[in-house]
Amino acid sequence: MNIRPVSDLKNRYTDIERQVIEDGPVILTKNGYGSMVVMSLPQYERLRGSIDAALDAADRQAATTTVRYTHEQVFDSIRSGLGEDHAQAL
Repeated sequence: MNIRPVSDLKNRYTDIERQVIEDGPVILTKNGYGSMVVMSLPQYERLRGSIDAALDAADRQAATTTVRYTHEQVFDSIRSGLGEDHAQAL
């Protein structure tokens, strides 16, 4: 995980750009706390494409049945699938 102060975005843009291309997204911090993530356009497009594809698949599946779940049911199912340690973080 690459973590840099947000001031590096202005002062060391070229370094961050290289790091993003070579190593993946960079987390920028402000006053010691996470502020934003910088990623390359191809990385963003892949991420966005994965999300869009998952939503399209969910739409197709929902069209094949009348069964619907509440958000509580969905998140409870996810939590139980992740196990106790991860469920507490959600």
